[in-house]
Amino acid sequence: MNSVAQTTSFRPADRLSQIGVSEILKITGLANELKRQGRDVIVLGAGEPDFDTPENIKEAAVRAIAAGQTKYTALDGTAELKAAIRHKFKTENGLEFEQSEITVAAGAKQVIYNAMMATLDPGDEVIIPTPFWVTYADIVIIAGGKPVLVPCKEENGFRLSPEDLEAAITPKTRWLMLNSPSNPSGAAYSEAQYRPILDVLLKHPQVWLMVDDMYEHIVYGDFRFVTPAAIKPELRNRTLTINGVSKAYAMTGWRIGYAGGPAALIKSMAVVQSQSTSCPSSISQAAAVEALTGPQDILLQRRKSFEERRDLVVKALNNIEGITCRVPEGAFYTFSSIAGLVGRKTPEGRVVESDSVFADYLLRSADVAVVPGSAFGLAPYFRISYATSLAELEDACKRIGAAVAKLRPEGR
Repeated sequence: MNSVAQTTSFRPADRLSQIGVSEILKITGLANELKRQGRDVIVLGAGEPDFDTPENIKEAAVRAIAAGQTKYTALDGTAELKAAIRHKFKTENGLEFEQSEITVAAGAKQVIYNAMMATLDPGDEVIIPTPFWVTYADIVIIAGGKPVLVPCKEENGFRLSPEDLEAAITPKTRWLMLNSPSNPSGAAYSEAQYRPILDVLLKHPQVWLMVDDMYEHIVYGDFRFVTPAAIKPELRNRTLTINGVSKAYAMTGWRIGYAGGPAALIKSMAVVQSQSTSCPSSISQAAAVEALTGPQDILLQRRKSFEERRDLVVKALNNIEGITCRVPEGAFYTFSSIAGLVGRKTPEGRVVESDSVFADYLLRSADVAVVPGSAFGLAPYFRISYATSLAELEDACKRIGAAVAKLRPEGR
């Protein structure tokens, strides 16, 4: 008998061949490694508020622990949290849902995953306007579907045009995904901008609409947030409206996302969740009830702070020759073009042939971590998350400006 143990190489599932670890996580990991080496790196890649979770929400979690609310809950959300979500949808969005039409999961990402796994068969198509949060496409692929990426031009505010939507729809189209305000562009749709898109969907009854409203409460100036199912009630029975507490209430680590949609869809999504995570954290659900039903004044305070940061970053970036930055309507990101820098050379002689090269250059030469637009499906751009202090943002923009000033024009 052969005493030498046999070894076999690991073979991952074929479905993983088209996806990988998020570019954002890779960049953040490299930035943190440089920090451990003693470099003063400013990381502008994180998609989470730098604020702490409000005290009343944390206290609600402590009370839940003290009261013994530490057991399994109902599969897709407690009755108390579903009631709070229903109230939120009705009072803030003009949408009425029954309890059977509400689902709660471990973050909005799981809500999206559940929906795709519950509805997609091999070859089904999902239309995703770009730039887009990269998780959308990867989840579609894992679920066996085909992402159909539709570029959205900066001239149109990074918004999907009805003409491009119409052209992208085929008999295999199952979903359209919309995110407003958007990660990564900060672009948002007004009611008037939504209507032509929704009119296209009305002509194609096989196409369902998934709306990611995660940044609903982070909008600026006179912009008025609105969600599609409230604009076109005719689409309600094929719309999944997704939201959560992560961004507005600085609760990213609590992992609570939720959605409202047709009961049949919600029931199918529960089947998927029952065989993955089961119920979300009982403590996090108790905290989310307080977030949705407690005092809301902190939302305005933090929105004003984000707006001040946005204005600082947009102004600073637009003052850098070769960079142009559109003013975002919401979220806490800028999405800036480097078209004017492509082809230039770094002091080391490396050609800035893409936004990925530019982002790498900023990290290694200026100790500023940003995310290239190509990671979000649209180049040549880069995303900054301004969910950090004004002082750090000002320093970062100065570093970016100094790094750009060192780039040599093509041919020199």
